[in-house]
Amino acid sequence: MPVEYRPGRRGVGSMPDFDLGGIDIAIILVYIVATRIIGFIVGRGKKDSDDYFLGGRNFIWPLIGLSLLATNQSGASFIGLAGSGYNNGIAVYNFEWLAAVALIFFVIFVLPFYLRSRVYTMPEFLDRRYGHNSRLAFSGFLIFTNVFVDLSVALYGGGIVLQTLYPEVPLWVSIVVIAALAGMYTIFGGLQAVVITDTIQGIVLLIGGTIVAVMTFMAIPSWSAVEEAAPPEAFSLIRPLGDELTPWPGIFTGAVILGFYFWCTNQVIVQRTLGARNLDHGRWGALFAILLKLPILFIMVLPGTMALVLYPDLDNPDLVFPSLAFDLLPIGLRGVILAALLAAIMSTVDSILNALSTLVTMDFVRSFRPQTTERSLVYIGRISTAAFMIFAMIWAPQIANFPTLVQYLQSVLGYISPPVVAVFFVGLFWRRINAAGAFTTLAVMVPLGIAAFFPVEVFGLAGVHFLYVAFGSFVLILQL
Repeated sequence: MPVEYRPGRRGVGSMPDFDLGGIDIAIILVYIVATRIIGFIVGRGKKDSDDYFLGGRNFIWPLIGLSLLATNQSGASFIGLAGSGYNNGIAVYNFEWLAAVALIFFVIFVLPFYLRSRVYTMPEFLDRRYGHNSRLAFSGFLIFTNVFVDLSVALYGGGIVLQTLYPEVPLWVSIVVIAALAGMYTIFGGLQAVVITDTIQGIVLLIGGTIVAVMTFMAIPSWSAVEEAAPPEAFSLIRPLGDELTPWPGIFTGAVILGFYFWCTNQVIVQRTLGARNLDHGRWGALFAILLKLPILFIMVLPGTMALVLYPDLDNPDLVFPSLAFDLLPIGLRGVILAALLAAIMSTVDSILNALSTLVTMDFVRSFRPQTTERSLVYIGRISTAAFMIFAMIWAPQIANFPTLVQYLQSVLGYISPPVVAVFFVGLFWRRINAAGAFTTLAVMVPLGIAAFFPVEVFGLAGVHFLYVAFGSFVLILQL
């Protein structure tokens, strides 16, 4: 029988008011302190670059799977997926199930290439396939996107969560706090510290999200009430041609390109499998991540849609998950959920920071100064981590000027990822492409994609959906 829903104090279109109890604060503090201590302990003595950047290539499959999940499902995902469920129904789940397709392709065809080559980074793989210029071009692309897209969005999502708790605190202060908490053990611990803490945070993530989903289901009077509150197409994955998020042709064209980019070429994701003990552990870890991602529809997306019954007038859909968590849950459980949000956010931040430091040291420093000592590489990695964190902190508040998080992220990738996917795809399966063609594709087409994004997506000067742009760009590049 559903529990009686008693909404918190709130104004029309706003989220509920709430207070954290002493138990909540204690849970949050214990979690943060415990994970920092674990990160420092694990990271002690990491003097060798293989240890620092790839954890000694000794990760077993459960650690890889949980780390992949925790990195992908960040606090921004909690907020963004629930918000999209509230605003667009379950259509956003198309990007989640397509991830399973991309990962299966990855473990069968792509991962064996990467592990046999024993590379540290994706640009290093391009170096061996196309030459040094392509490596540097792609590494620069990854650094730019990881700082100004992935890392900034994660920090922004974390800042939103903290602002939900303390509205009087400026957004930039919340962002600085998140960056400091996530960065401190990444800087000193390397990938092993990241993966170990990711495992803890992945478990907390699943438990916390499940609790909110169950409580939301118990709070609604009936499922028919959800069907009445939601638009007719809310529960359909196949959407019409004019859908603003996932028109059905785009699901089977452009969304596939985005999935291949994110799961097969993105340094932040692939780096976990590069640290695998062997090919089998890398493959099983990726397959385990697929299994963990399948319930995302019920844990993150559907609660947002069900919330239409409880909060029909939210001005900002991204407020829906904090509203559910802090309005429905009792004191104590609120602390667990906030810990889960912070866990997911910091997991993504620390993963991106570690990947960025690896790109700088292995693709630029070691390339131009091969005589650099192992100790110096680790030191440079730590300094670059701190520098990138500062850049992202400066940019993150500007994201408030863009559309919603999920659509912003996917649309950016729709414009800039097709050249990368084309170069990798052809490089893996067709030996005839030459180094000059690969370098030209990366050096010319990526900047053109960035230049096209702003007039089309930001200023609305054309009505072409970003998924169509992604697929069209990919096909065009293959013809060049």
